[in-house]
Amino acid sequence: MKSAAAIMSGLSLSTSTPCSASRPHSCLRLFSLSLPIYRSINTPPIHLNPNFIVRNSSSSGSSITAKPSSEMRKNRSNGLEQDQKLTALRQLFRKPEINIDAYIIPSQDAHQSEFIAECYMRRAYISGFTGSAGTAVVTSNQAALWTDGRYFLQAEKQLSSSWILMRAGNWGVPNTTEWLNDVLVPGGRIGIDPFLFSSDAVNELKEAVAKNNHELVYLYDVNLVDEVGKEARPKPPNKPIRVHDLKYAGVEVSTKLSNLRAELTDHGSSAIVISMLDEIAWLLNLRGNDVPHSPVMYAYLIVEIDSAKLFVDISKVTHEVMDYLKKAGIELRSYETILSEIESLAARGAHLWLDTSSVNAAISSTYATACDKYLERLSSKSKGNNLYGAPTALYKSSPISLAKAIKNHAELEGMLNSHLRDAAALAEFWSWLEEEINKDACLTEVEVADKLLEFRASQAGFVDTSFDTISGSGANGAIIHYKAEPDSCSVVDKQKLFLLDSGAQYLDGTTDITRTVHFGEPSERQKECFTRVLQGHIALDQAVFPENTPGFVLDAFARASLWKVGLDYRHGTGHGVGAALNVHEGPQSISFRFGNMTPLHKGMIISNEPGYYEDHSFGIRIENLLFVKEVNTPNRFGGNTYIGFEKLTFVPIQTKLIDLTLLSAAEIDWLNDYHSQVWEKVSSLVDGSARDWLWNNTRPVAKP
Repeated sequence: MKSAAAIMSGLSLSTSTPCSASRPHSCLRLFSLSLPIYRSINTPPIHLNPNFIVRNSSSSGSSITAKPSSEMRKNRSNGLEQDQKLTALRQLFRKPEINIDAYIIPSQDAHQSEFIAECYMRRAYISGFTGSAGTAVVTSNQAALWTDGRYFLQAEKQLSSSWILMRAGNWGVPNTTEWLNDVLVPGGRIGIDPFLFSSDAVNELKEAVAKNNHELVYLYDVNLVDEVGKEARPKPPNKPIRVHDLKYAGVEVSTKLSNLRAELTDHGSSAIVISMLDEIAWLLNLRGNDVPHSPVMYAYLIVEIDSAKLFVDISKVTHEVMDYLKKAGIELRSYETILSEIESLAARGAHLWLDTSSVNAAISSTYATACDKYLERLSSKSKGNNLYGAPTALYKSSPISLAKAIKNHAELEGMLNSHLRDAAALAEFWSWLEEEINKDACLTEVEVADKLLEFRASQAGFVDTSFDTISGSGANGAIIHYKAEPDSCSVVDKQKLFLLDSGAQYLDGTTDITRTVHFGEPSERQKECFTRVLQGHIALDQAVFPENTPGFVLDAFARASLWKVGLDYRHGTGHGVGAALNVHEGPQSISFRFGNMTPLHKGMIISNEPGYYEDHSFGIRIENLLFVKEVNTPNRFGGNTYIGFEKLTFVPIQTKLIDLTLLSAAEIDWLNDYHSQVWEKVSSLVDGSARDWLWNNTRPVAKP
C-alpha cells in the first residue's frame, strides 16, 4: 500500500487559487467511459493542414477528404452566439487570478457520469454540440472539439464555423494533448476544473502536456464556462430521493455495507470514497431524479469501518428516506462539504481506498495535500522516521462496480418482468405505427418517439426513458446516436429504412432495444447488410465460452459476417446494463477496444447490438439485452465452467429485411425459435391489433 502522497506525486500541479476544502462546486459535468483525453491511433503528432485525409469507415473502403467544420457548416444559425460565448471565455483567460492560454472542457460532471443534469452540460453549452461524448479545447485563437465515430455526422451539423471538428480515432487526427502541444508555444498554461476530471485522466493529461513544458493549472474555485453562462444556466436539480424497494433490490443495505467493510478490512483500508452515482444508489438501495434517464441523485458517500456519511443536498431527503438512512447507520452531510471531510480523514490517519479512475482530481489531490501536511507535522514532532499511524491510500478499482454488475435473483427477475411489459408496449407501438404508415400518415421522427413514450408510460412501474430515443429515418439512421429535434427532424419515410433505438426505466428494471424496419420494399443492398448484421447478432447470442473470458474476445463473433464482405461498424458491440439503474454500466463490455480485461460473470447483463451504417444513406442495428448464465457442456476442458447467454428482450425482428439465402439452417432455426419465444411470452400481454401484429411478425420462415 502506498501513501497518498506517493500515489499523487505525479499531480504536483500549479493552482491558480488556494484549495478551498468547502468550495461549493455549484455546477459540476457527460459519457460512460470517463475519457476526456482521446487517444490517437499509433501515429506520431502531426501538423494538420486544412484538408487532412482520413480513412472512411463506410462500405466503399475509399478515402475521403475531411475538412474542418468551418468549411462544412458555414451557415450555422447559432454561429454568432457561439462566437460570443468563445469571446467571453477568452476574456476570462486574461484575468490575473486565472492567467491561462487554453482551457479544456470535458463532457463529465464531478462524478464521471454519462448522462448529466442540464446545469452541468458545459461542453454542450460552449460548443453547441449535444452528443454525450466529446471534449472541447479552447485556446486564445482556436477552438476544437473531439468526438468519436458515433457522433461525427451530428457534430458536423451542430458545430459552428468557430470550431474545428476532430474525428477521434481516424487516421492522422491528433488527440487533445498532441494538438495542444502543437498549437501552444512551449511553457503554456492549460486550465482545467479538477472536479470534472478523474484522477487518472489528470495524471495522463499532465504527463502528456509536460512534453512541451506546459503547466496544468487547477482552477478549484471557478468553472469558466459557468462564468460565461451565469444567467442562462439552469438551477441544479432538487427532486426528492426515494427508497428502492427490497423486493427489487434483493439485498438489504446492511448486508451490502457489511460486505463492503469486509473488503476494506481485507485490503487494509479503513475508509472508501464512492463518487459514482449509480454505485451510491445501488449500495444504499436508493433512487433519485437528478439526472435525465438515470434514477440517481448527486451525492458522495464515505464508508468507514464503523460509520458512513452521505453527502447530498439535504432538501432532497424526505422524512421517509431520512428515517431509512438513520436506521441503516448513515449520517447526512451537505454535498458541498466533501473536501472538508476528505481533509478530516487524512487528519485522522485514514487508510483510504481511492478508485482514481472515477474519483475526481479535486478529491484525490485534496487528500494527497492533507496527507503531506499530516506527515510534516508528524515528522516535526517525532524528529525521526516513525510514520506509524500516518494516512495512506489504496489505489484500486471500486469493489462496488463488480458487485453491482453481477445481478442477484431479485434483480434478474425484475429485469425479465420489466422487459416483458416493455415488449408489450413495443408490440402496441409497432402495430400502431405500421397501420399509420400504411394509411400514408405524415409522422415525424419526434412524433413517433413521443407516441412510443405514451405506450410505455401506460405500463405498470414506468418511471422514465432510459436514454433519448433514437428515431432515425433514412440517412438519419446512419447517425449512430441521432437525436430528432422538432424543428429539424425528418418525416418517417415509407420507402426508407427506419431505425428505432429506445429504452425505459421501470421500478423493477431497465430496458434497451433497437429494431430496424422497412415499411416498403427494401433494396437488395439493404437486405444483405441487415442479414449480415443479424448473423453477427445470432453468433454472439449463441456464443459459449470459458468463464472469466473478457468481453473483447467475443467482439469478433458479431463482426465476422460483415468482415467477410469488407464492412464494419464504429461502436462497441455490447455494454453492461444496470438493474433499475444506468442503461450503460461497467465494468464489463464487448468491444473491439481490448483494454478492458474485465471477465464476464454469471449474472451480468450485456447488450448485443451489432450494426452497419452508410453515411447519408441508412443505418441498421439489432439490439437485445442478454444475461450471462452457466451452460451445461458435455466436456469441461481443464475443469473450466462454460458460460453463455440468455435473452431478456422479446420483440420480433422484421423478416422482410432478411435475405434467407444468406442464412444457414441453424441461423433460420435460431430466428424461428426466437420468434416462438416472443409469441409465447408476450402474446398474453396484448390484445386486439397489437396481438394480430405480434402473430403476423412471429410466424416461422421457411428455409429456401
